[in-house]
Amino acid sequence: MGALGPPLLLLLMLGVRCCAREVLVPKGPLYRVAGTAISISCNVSGYEGPAQQDFEWFLYRPEAPEAALGIVSTRDSRFSYAVFGPRVAAGEVQVQRLQGDAVVLKIARLQAQDAGIYECYTPSTDARYLGSYSGKVELRVLPDVLQVSAYPPGPRGRQAPASPPRLMVHEGQELALGCLARTSTQKHTHLAVSFGRAVPEAPVGRATLQEVVGLRPDLAVEAGAPYAERLAAGELRLGKEGTEQYRMVVGGAQAEDAGTYHCTAAEWIQDPDGSWAQIAEKRAVLAHVDVQTLSSQLAVAVGPGERRIGPGEPLELLCNVSGALPPPGRHAAYSVGWEMAPAGAPGPGRLVAQLDTEGVGSLGPGYEGRHIAMEKVASRTYRLRLEAARPGDAGTYRCLAKAYVRGSGARLREAASARSRPLPVHVREEGVVLEAVAWLAGGTVYRGETASLLCNISVRGGPPGLRLAASWWVERPEEGELSSAPAQLVGGVGRDGVAELGVRPGGGPVSVELVGPRSHRLRLHGLGPEDEGVYHCAPSAWVQHTDYSWYQAGSARSGPVTVYPYTHALDTLLVPLLVGAGVAFLTGAIVLGTITCCFMKRLRKR
Repeated sequence: MGALGPPLLLLLMLGVRCCAREVLVPKGPLYRVAGTAISISCNVSGYEGPAQQDFEWFLYRPEAPEAALGIVSTRDSRFSYAVFGPRVAAGEVQVQRLQGDAVVLKIARLQAQDAGIYECYTPSTDARYLGSYSGKVELRVLPDVLQVSAYPPGPRGRQAPASPPRLMVHEGQELALGCLARTSTQKHTHLAVSFGRAVPEAPVGRATLQEVVGLRPDLAVEAGAPYAERLAAGELRLGKEGTEQYRMVVGGAQAEDAGTYHCTAAEWIQDPDGSWAQIAEKRAVLAHVDVQTLSSQLAVAVGPGERRIGPGEPLELLCNVSGALPPPGRHAAYSVGWEMAPAGAPGPGRLVAQLDTEGVGSLGPGYEGRHIAMEKVASRTYRLRLEAARPGDAGTYRCLAKAYVRGSGARLREAASARSRPLPVHVREEGVVLEAVAWLAGGTVYRGETASLLCNISVRGGPPGLRLAASWWVERPEEGELSSAPAQLVGGVGRDGVAELGVRPGGGPVSVELVGPRSHRLRLHGLGPEDEGVYHCAPSAWVQHTDYSWYQAGSARSGPVTVYPYTHALDTLLVPLLVGAGVAFLTGAIVLGTITCCFMKRLRKR
């Protein structure tokens, strides 16, 4: 047989390689720590025979490199040597089939004598003995030198507590915990350190421990899912201080931050194939943390008790905020305000005055222009002072306190609020009694004339210096009945004698004037049909207090005055005359048209 040419020889060699059995195991050496688990994979390719292949694992120890110790086999349950038999029987050492041609050797707890060369052997199912039937990888077992503890460390010896320390933080304050993690492994490894929390009284384990934040082997800082937003906002921080100390800071502690905190350190090494493997992990309990919520502590009390004062007298009320609260400043802030509801009215009422978190005071709606002070008179005592009380200030007062905690960027979040018990305040009335009588001068008014309405006011009681004001209002008829719409202001004279004009229904000129000390007049010039309606006079009494503020001490309303613009007699005769002339003209035109039409028809017939 002649020699084969180079191309044919190359093809045959390639053909042999593509059909040769090959066993693959990870590249070595592999470094793992005593007491930890390891998984070594093994798969075979290029084989002949059934799809399910068998595997046998052997160990060659450094002290006897030629002696093969049988570990475990997929086809023989009695394959293990005596040194591995009990561990295999207990499930600590086992071979797990991933698929027909791939398995993994698992050792739950490595021992120092597990170091050596591991061989994965595949019994032949091929027609010819081609390729490799086993793969080898070296495993080196390192001593466990990873250390994790709380930092700073607590007392040792007899003074050491039986359980981790218990920390109390106020809601909104910072929670800072430290952890010491070190290793003296001779190989190049990376440490990953994470802080976790277990809910109070829960057993510690992977199922109950929730990661708060961690430093990964590549030095990236990541947070557990519930804390990711707080990490992004800067409220959660993790830093390394020195070579072995790690510190976690949770800003603005919340009620759900309570629990038992742990520090977990994991040691990672890079295998020859470039992948990273965790070779050790240890955990230490740092502290049991309780969060004192502001809602459970905030309390508000008011004084000095039910008040009865006269009009114009000052009104002072005190509000005291109590509880185990953090002082205002970096972590917490407070606002205090007073609310008032008229006697018998439901709810907390409307705002009178308040001090915000920056100590800036403001008045509620309707209190602008009055002499009202809201101030802090002690560390947690606030005073509301009305310089001159009015009868309208009578009612039920409550003090409202709100507590805020600061987040990132000084952002405030309301954490709690509390209202005091109701404090009744009574203010005597001025005793002013007003009566008003209004009428239409002349009794009858015609279209185009001026309607003059008069209003006389009588006053009983009241302090000296009482001033009167009066206004005129109209209600318009709609289809013979008064409109349900509110009365419309036509005009009036204020307490300072200045006239105030409203809107006249007919749109013509209006004049209002004071014709006597307690007599007012309204005149509607050029009266028209649109001015028809029911008018009334509404006087009010005003009192000025020592703080120069005015308040309404009384009011009244006169009886109705009907204004109907009549038509003159001449206008009454002129209308029928015009109507009659129009009807006569229309009738004549109809008759003339009818005669003409008939005459023209007869002419066409002829």
